[in-house]
Amino acid sequence: MPLIFVNYRTNDEEATATLVDRELSRVFGNDNVFRASKSIGLGSRFPQELLTAVRRSSVLLAVMGPRWLQPGDPDGPSPLEDQDDWTRREIREALETGAVVIPLLVGGAKRLRSQDLPEDIEALASCQYRRLSHRNADADLMGLADDLVELLPELEAAARSKGYRPRSAVSAADRDGGTDGAKGARVQARVIKHRQHGGIGNVNGDFSGTFVSEPQGPVHTGSGHLYQAREQYLGPRISGDGGPVQYVGENHGEVRQRADRNVRPLDEER
Repeated sequence: MPLIFVNYRTNDEEATATLVDRELSRVFGNDNVFRASKSIGLGSRFPQELLTAVRRSSVLLAVMGPRWLQPGDPDGPSPLEDQDDWTRREIREALETGAVVIPLLVGGAKRLRSQDLPEDIEALASCQYRRLSHRNADADLMGLADDLVELLPELEAAARSKGYRPRSAVSAADRDGGTDGAKGARVQARVIKHRQHGGIGNVNGDFSGTFVSEPQGPVHTGSGHLYQAREQYLGPRISGDGGPVQYVGENHGEVRQRADRNVRPLDEER
């Protein structure tokens, strides 16, 4: 049975509900997301299908646009005044079964007020909501998917099987300095180029170190004695590995640093 139930009003944001369903189904799999017009088969008795699905779901996303509270007939009552209104019934069932209910406010939709809601779904006004802007739909939907993974850890395996990486996993990899998960193995990079015009800087991450660009005199970047060599013998070379001898020559261009997995370790690293 689905974990996520998409609730919407037909004359309000049905197209947005379809977009939400399509994106979450892409991330988590079609079977984990329920939307009535997609999930109920031909000939099925939809009242029972709807109630069964919402009662077994862990999260209900209530898609709400500016017309969510407005009647379909301009002269008629609010649809929420009808106890048999399916949008209202689905939300009521989710609240009663303990599912997490998330109002998804689309565009300029305003926050709900408890006085605008019938008593049986009044708690909807106090549920933490998210916003979805069509101008920022991709980022908003990815943020929603990330939140759902944190809320329902069982969704993470389904997401990873489809190649989706939750934001928390990406952030952790960034904090680890770009490791590939193999116990801190370094990410291979061929050449890192820094165009620097004067000064001292640092190379961050696994390729850490200090570089000096366009020195105008002797420069010392570590322990040991300092020797200055002529350019014709040593060329534009700078060393700052903390070895016994530090030496510099003139440098007027790029600083290149090479890092590979199969670099032969220094004696002290063996």
